[in-house]
This record gives sequence, C-alpha cells and structure tokens, in this order.
Amino acid sequence: MKRLILSSLLISTFLVMPQTSHAQVKIGIQGGLSVPNLSGGNNEISQGYTSRLAPNFGITAEFGITDDFSIEPQVNFDGQGGQRNGLQPVTNLPPELPPLPNGNYYYANFNNMSILDYMEIPVLAKYTFEFGGFGLDLNAGPYVGFLLNATEKTSGTSQIYLDKSGTTPLAMPNGSGGYTPVPAQSFDASTDVTNSINEVNFGIAGGVGIILPVTTRSSLSLDVRGLYGFTNVQKYAEDGTSHTGNLIVSLGYSYELTGI
Repeated sequence: MKRLILSSLLISTFLVMPQTSHAQVKIGIQGGLSVPNLSGGNNEISQGYTSRLAPNFGITAEFGITDDFSIEPQVNFDGQGGQRNGLQPVTNLPPELPPLPNGNYYYANFNNMSILDYMEIPVLAKYTFEFGGFGLDLNAGPYVGFLLNATEKTSGTSQIYLDKSGTTPLAMPNGSGGYTPVPAQSFDASTDVTNSINEVNFGIAGGVGIILPVTTRSSLSLDVRGLYGFTNVQKYAEDGTSHTGNLIVSLGYSYELTGI
C-alpha cells in the first residue's frame, strides 16, 4: 500500500507539473560522495557503527512553479551503511564452535563494513534566490528508498573471546583434563544479508545548493544534503533497530528544456 501511494504521488508530480503555465523544465545529472552511518541500535550487534564512504549519483527533473519556487523529483543510487572495527560480537560463528545461549555472544577483534545500496527517489521542494552573484537554493522533502543489495564485509584475524572486554579467550577441552585456547580465526568474508534487511525505506532529505550559470539554459551546481531514514533497517527485531542516515556532497549539471 505504501508503494502504491508513493507511486501515485510521483506520477501525479510528473503529470501535473509540466501543465503549469509557462513552467520552466530542467533535466540534469548529479554525482558525488555519500558519508553514511547507521544510527540507533538497541542491542550489541546493531550498535557502535561509524561512518564509511560511498557513491551517490542520479538524474533530476525540476519543474518551476514560480520564478523562485520549484519541485524536483530525483532518482538516485545511494550508498548507505556504516562500519565497526575492533572488538565486537561475532554473528557468523565458525562451524566448529558451539552456539552460546540466547542473548550471549562470542567476541573477536576484526573489521566489519555494512554496505547497503538503495535506489532512492526524493521529491524536493526548492526555493532559489540570488546571493553574491550566484544562485542559492534551499531544498527539503520526503524520499523512498528501495534496497538493491546488502553485504556485510569482514576482515582480519583474531582469537575468539567469551567476554566483551577481550580478557577471556575461548578454550576447548584438550583430552588431557585441561583446556587449550582456540587458535586465531580468519574473519575475511563477504556475506549477502539482503534477506535480513527491509526492502523499503522512507525518510526525509534537506540541504542547500549553489548554482553557477554556464549558458542561458544550463548551469552547474554544488549541493550539500542530509538524509535520515525513518524505517528500521533490520527486518527482524533480534538484529536491532538501526536507521540509515548520510551526508551527501555532489556536483550537478542541469539543462533547461523549454518553458511549457
């Protein structure tokens, strides 16, 4: 139902906006750098992430309502996710290790990067005015993101510990009445976790942009925008309740088709 409602709004935007008398219509491309992070989290396996770097690029269509106000739908590829390095819970246990009781984890010292790729469709309201010989715009609006893929990339070699402080290495019976520490394990892996991530993400976006005219019908832009997702990233409650969010810095080029 949410997809149907959003699709109807987007279709209405594209159909209605060009019918505005003498509306200015621009199309464009943009691309830049995304600095995403996973915020929130309500358990050990979803907390403690920091930012990573990812690409962001897409196409735009801007429909002028007045000289200063316009509506701009976009279709973008947006890299989301985050990274967590150091001592952390082990979620993919080596097959030779016995599972621990529910709510308990083994721990190890390794690198963990969560890569979430979305096709995002923001619909932005833009107010543009002149400032110091340049155009300056303020923009904000809702967006929907459709998950393309989700990958957990881990790397490093570490002993496995029974405690989160890393002071008690895991040991196994050695057959002589004693215990021998389990050898250090490799955590080099790339795991597809798409099935455990919600497919649709709703959120809000907003930012500022500087516009530099190139010709009478084309311009370059520099945009800085923040996004925050309202939908839980994880599909299952036991995996946590993180939210996407990122800062995007992008360069764009737009061309005015005509006044309709």
